[in-house]
Amino acid sequence: MKKLESKNSMNHRIDIVLQKFRSKMEAYPPGMCPLALYRSLLQVSMSQSCGKCVPCRDGLAEADRLLRSVLRGDAAGDTSDRLRKLCVMIAKTADCAVGVSAAQMVLDSLEKFPDEYRSHIEDGRCTENVSQTVPCSTLCPAHVNVPGYIALIREGDCAGAVELIRDRNPFPTACAFVCEHPCERKCRRTIVDQPLNIRGLKRFAVDQARADQVRTPPANVKTGKRIAVVGGGPSGLTCAYFLALMGHSAVVYEEHDQPGGMLRYGIPAYRLPKDRLDEDVRAILAAGDVEIRCGTRVGREVRFEDLRRDYDAVYLAIGAQIGNRLPMENADAENVVPAADFLQKTAAGETMDLSGKRVVLIGGGNVAMDAARTAVRLHAASVHVFTRSREDLTALPEEIEGAMQEGVRFRTMLSFLHIETEEGKVRAVWLQPQIAAEYDRFGRLTTEHSSRYPYRFKCDVLILGVGQRSDVAELERSGVPTERSRIAADEACMVDGMPGVFSGGDCVTGPSTAINAIAAGQVAAFNIDEYLGYHHKIACRANVPFAVPNPCVPTGRTEIEERDPFERKDSFDEVDVPMTREEALREAGRCLRCDHFGCGSMEGGTCG
Repeated sequence: MKKLESKNSMNHRIDIVLQKFRSKMEAYPPGMCPLALYRSLLQVSMSQSCGKCVPCRDGLAEADRLLRSVLRGDAAGDTSDRLRKLCVMIAKTADCAVGVSAAQMVLDSLEKFPDEYRSHIEDGRCTENVSQTVPCSTLCPAHVNVPGYIALIREGDCAGAVELIRDRNPFPTACAFVCEHPCERKCRRTIVDQPLNIRGLKRFAVDQARADQVRTPPANVKTGKRIAVVGGGPSGLTCAYFLALMGHSAVVYEEHDQPGGMLRYGIPAYRLPKDRLDEDVRAILAAGDVEIRCGTRVGREVRFEDLRRDYDAVYLAIGAQIGNRLPMENADAENVVPAADFLQKTAAGETMDLSGKRVVLIGGGNVAMDAARTAVRLHAASVHVFTRSREDLTALPEEIEGAMQEGVRFRTMLSFLHIETEEGKVRAVWLQPQIAAEYDRFGRLTTEHSSRYPYRFKCDVLILGVGQRSDVAELERSGVPTERSRIAADEACMVDGMPGVFSGGDCVTGPSTAINAIAAGQVAAFNIDEYLGYHHKIACRANVPFAVPNPCVPTGRTEIEERDPFERKDSFDEVDVPMTREEALREAGRCLRCDHFGCGSMEGGTCG
């Protein structure tokens, strides 16, 4: 018994060490040398080897020696070939998964990073684009100075925090409510305990200092240049905001009655109250020469050719607001509706009467979760979400958890077969049970049909959360190049073969997040400025506090709570319970200030 207790105690201590190791792996900074990463993973495999078979015991040690010589810059010219042959041998002859997976991992590095191997072997150094960067700011698509505005919150200067956020992102309020917070994914605080709640801190800042009450930067001298922005969503308004600050005149053409795009018409009010979105819009309009012409559709009220003639440049940011339908019989039946259309009609006040009805939803993304939780608030008798596998539930974990708390039911490992109708109305859906199969080359789980019989599920309404597309028909007729219903534009947002025409956001990339659309609008604005012959700088008056070392005492993460699900599911009132001042200051105090310590310093001493 004593030996058993001793062994269990040792295993427990090892588990604690492994948990800390996993945290360190999660916090690997962006920009690090990929070969150094692969070598560290190889050494983990070496520590797992039992040492019984020669390929694993000696082969992995030799692979580590060769990889180490590459990293030191003293490898021979044929080292990568020798490493490849060695790992092919190990993968074929090792007795267990430790050796096989380790060898395949090194082979994967040779395939994915040949330039890195070549640079180390020939030049003795990493490629030029390899350098550790501040994780939160790097992973934010708009590259907001996250450590800077968290430091301002800690100092009690929430207005300064909003100013600093707006240096790169003119939607601080909207993003405080709905951003998917990719900035938290590799937060180095994970090494100590858990990543910072960056979105929660941003929410605290915009609650204390409303965006339309915080001064905007001074605009540059007017240039006399006029730019047409087609689409008043996050990408179009971001572009207009920065162009106005540069001194240009921006005219936004928006087909809806109000600006905001999918922030207004695609995200339910319980997640983003529209009066809070209006705070960002008012601040954008206050920035300079921005005019929004609502109820104006390009191709109907105004021609694209006229915009090219009358303006110095055009930015196309029409989004992807048309919900996809499935290419199958009865997909256009009554009460079969795409999730995007369902959300837009609800936002516009055209709510469906779902009282007492059984709702089925196909899809597992954030739009699907919004639709499912909206159906609950429209008093559906039941809401069921079906997906092919758990990996198809790509929505944020908190959105899935919130839906479950509100009574949405989930079933996976079911593929959609067909829609059963009666008198033109959906009556049931047929689903085929699946079994898990191999992972594809992108690391996604594939499935195969199970031998079990198809599954019939009765429903009154079918919502299709299977993606969205852009309405590019009018632009195509005007000669704008497109591919699969997307505008053909490069990374600089320049439309192929059309000088002076730029495009970005969902109409170029396909459906994505608000922060990605905002980042595209920012990039487009600066490239339009360059195209017009300028190189404007935008002032930012926020001063980031001096950084002091963090003692790294493990401290719990402050979460944003939600109202009781039985209360919140009966209305579209906001669900979040914001941080208190005490919680926000404590959370801000957990920041490690990676802009000064650990990863290096950011550019400049103010906005960065």
